[in-house]
Amino acid sequence: MVFVTRSLLLAGAAGAALVLAPSAFAQNAAPAPAPTPDEAAVSSADGGEAIVVTGSRRREEKVQDIPVAVSVVSAAALERRGDFTLAQIQAQVPSLQVFSFNPRNTNINIRGLGSNVALTNDGLENGVGFYIDNVYYGRVGTTQFDLVDLEALEVLRGPQGTLFGKNTTSGVINITSRKPSFTPEFSGWADVGNYGFYQLRASASGGLIPDKLAVRISGAISQNNGFTFNKTQNSRAQNYYNESIRAQLLFTPTSDLSIRVIGDYSRQKQDNVLNLFVSNTATYTDGNPIPNSFSIRTARFPGYTLPSFNAFDRVGEADSHYQANMKGYGVSGEINWDLGGSELTAITAYRWWDWDPANDGESTSLPVIVKAQQANRQRQFSEEVRLASKGSNTLDYVIGAYYFWQTVKGYGATGYGAAAPTWFIPAVPAPVANAALSGYEVNSFSEPRTKSYALFGQTDWHITPTLTLTTGLRFTHEEKTGTFEQWVASAPDISAFPAPAQTAIQTIRNNFNRVIPRFETKLKDDSLSGLVSLGWKVAPDVLVYGTYSHGNKSGGLNLTQLPITITDPSVRPEKVDSFEVGVKSQFLDRRATLNIAGFWTEIRDYQTAITDTDPIIIGVTRQYIANIPKVRSKGVEGDFRYAPSDRFAFNASASYTDAKYVTYTNAPLAPEIDPVRAGLPNLVAADLSGQQLPGVPKFAYTVGADGNLPVTGSISAYSHIDWSYRSSFNTSSSNSSLAQIKGYGLINARLGLRTESGLWDLAIWAKNLLDKDYYLSLSPAATGVVTGQVGEPRTFGATLRTRF
Repeated sequence: MVFVTRSLLLAGAAGAALVLAPSAFAQNAAPAPAPTPDEAAVSSADGGEAIVVTGSRRREEKVQDIPVAVSVVSAAALERRGDFTLAQIQAQVPSLQVFSFNPRNTNINIRGLGSNVALTNDGLENGVGFYIDNVYYGRVGTTQFDLVDLEALEVLRGPQGTLFGKNTTSGVINITSRKPSFTPEFSGWADVGNYGFYQLRASASGGLIPDKLAVRISGAISQNNGFTFNKTQNSRAQNYYNESIRAQLLFTPTSDLSIRVIGDYSRQKQDNVLNLFVSNTATYTDGNPIPNSFSIRTARFPGYTLPSFNAFDRVGEADSHYQANMKGYGVSGEINWDLGGSELTAITAYRWWDWDPANDGESTSLPVIVKAQQANRQRQFSEEVRLASKGSNTLDYVIGAYYFWQTVKGYGATGYGAAAPTWFIPAVPAPVANAALSGYEVNSFSEPRTKSYALFGQTDWHITPTLTLTTGLRFTHEEKTGTFEQWVASAPDISAFPAPAQTAIQTIRNNFNRVIPRFETKLKDDSLSGLVSLGWKVAPDVLVYGTYSHGNKSGGLNLTQLPITITDPSVRPEKVDSFEVGVKSQFLDRRATLNIAGFWTEIRDYQTAITDTDPIIIGVTRQYIANIPKVRSKGVEGDFRYAPSDRFAFNASASYTDAKYVTYTNAPLAPEIDPVRAGLPNLVAADLSGQQLPGVPKFAYTVGADGNLPVTGSISAYSHIDWSYRSSFNTSSSNSSLAQIKGYGLINARLGLRTESGLWDLAIWAKNLLDKDYYLSLSPAATGVVTGQVGEPRTFGATLRTRF
């Protein structure tokens, strides 16, 4: 099957090139060679053509003229670094943070806001909107596929509720793919590296009917053999296999009308997540012993050897099956109709996302929690219509309407193995304990459903040639309904036990996972988002601006087994107020670009996912969503690019983010704190007010340089190097000191030879060149043990590219 799929992907792209060839002869024109990555890299910062974007404010504008903090990562920049995932791209945008326990449990933050670092809840949506070709992707897991054949990636920082609307209180990641071309073109990419890594990419485009119908087909396959090893199952882990294909048709029946239809399919298979053991303690920070600690539990199993607590050995020991597999696919249509002074755009899209995980709940070689997973079947439909002015007018505008529908069906499973009774309840007589837990499994079904309607408009009033006032408003009506139920999927028969024992067995089961009859909940929300911004061109290449924006994120639904203290399954909407001032400038004949922005954002009723420990059964975790009264993020960020010549370019960017809980007095208690000594027996009354939000490094930097030099004839050599650094940050919803990750910096480099025409390009590369050990996440448990995920070690390889 794998061989067939690979063959289809590659044959499809190559075959498209052959099919498109006749149209080239019909047009009697030879294709112009595309610019090489290095040429594009230098020209983007020099006095050549300015960077133009269409996504940031839904009409074509020069990025330096937009009063919005936006980072544009071009296709050339992605190729220079060899980046093809969002997690890799974050190194180029310091204010962007991507944390992923697995694809479904991915958290995306901009300026420290968007989501916290707890596990994902299907009833909660991220505050960072993710768009590909004008289509909003409703689940954050869909961002974790390989990104194929991109034109550019824009990161809009701060609330973008007026034009993007749907849950963009923290920002937007807006991706555009390369459009079909009427001139035949082909590009191919082959990578090979250590750890069994390889990647094949191909893209072909051209006209089927001259000036009327064009097609583009892109495909990619990537794989590695894994960076960790499971000694229990004698197998590699943290590996992946990805494949993607994307087909586009562009129809231009007249010069003022274009229709683009896109279909895509992606599949990802991973043996993940294999958690690694980091540390272990049997006492709280005050010196008191942890009851039923990890050390005490493991000592009950003769012959069990404690795992290595050096996570950078990259050896785990899970005994249960684990996987992180998913599929994403969809179809969209976009119509653009030039009406002369304005342009009408309509986008219709339907998307699917299938998530199929499996997990070992406690990560040991003992059969304790043998299932702990939530599968998803997500479906969404969206429709957007907007009208935007064209050209230069005293008043420019965008008006539109938007509709979004989504359902996320969740299929949960939690199962306990033969070691669970001894692990959790050793004081209970063995016959009762075994009957209660060994072989006990509960399943659940949840389905949050969303309908969202919006009307929006934004205007740019050019008061003078140098002074522009921007105003925007969006009204959103949202309806959410949800269903949840939980039942026993399998359990030992207890009918032979006497009545008192049956009662004890049932009480134990209920304390772990109780039966919850089907219930439904719903909410409705009407909200207004708006902005006002004043931009002043103090010089032709210097823009100073100030912006105030107000945004909202609709309420959420708690479709899970809730703590008994929570009776309302709904979560209040977020309300955001944000202030930003900035300057955008170019100088030295536009070879240098310097952009700086300062921001202050406050969110009331900040929505967060919480992971805490059940106070009755220590070691059993609960996951739900709640509101935090108030959080605040303030800071400064800057980008600098300089190309002193066509042979060299330098870039640097930095961000300082002070993101804190302003008021949060009912936070989960950190597991290293003795709840009795702290006087918090319910474990959910800790005060984190004034503390840094988790997942947010205060400082982040990146610097990079590119150069190229003629070697002989049409062949030139080129090089790239970059360094990115993130300061310390926490990866727990309780701000546990055991989850504090030290700051780290990573160096990547590439060296190559290429022809001026781009016919061939051969390079060698290395990522994490100095083989830095660093953590992606740390997860402390109430038993005193800490598990984690480690970053990729040094990888290196070679790349061969061609384009014509």
